[in-house]
Amino acid sequence: MYSLIQKRKAIAILVIVSFSTLCIISAPAQAKMINTDEIFKQSQYDLSSKSINTFLDRSEIQKYLVAWGVSPEEAKARIDSLTDEEIENIASRIDRLPAGGDGLGTIVGAALLIFIILLITDILGFTDVFSFVKK
Repeated sequence: MYSLIQKRKAIAILVIVSFSTLCIISAPAQAKMINTDEIFKQSQYDLSSKSINTFLDRSEIQKYLVAWGVSPEEAKARIDSLTDEEIENIASRIDRLPAGGDGLGTIVGAALLIFIILLITDILGFTDVFSFVKK
């Protein structure tokens, strides 16, 4: 009978100590209202981050990164370490930049400019490049 009372007493003390340490260790819940600005900023951050990652996933960009000695994974890791303001700044710049394409438009434009310059100089008599120009 004596050992049964000691076991119950030991179990009771163990339970009391367990519950009291559980109450001391656990922190009370902190709840507060979230305003619309905080939600909007978080959604803007998510959209900006997604647009930057989409930009980095393009094959042309990855070729440029590799040419500059930066792996795409390292670039994404650097993007992940930026602050919210920096990410929004980069995303707004990406949206404003022209889509470069493959450079065909630049080549065609340069060829057209050279043709027009040679045509004008041929008409004025400074050069004799084109046989179809009458002097």
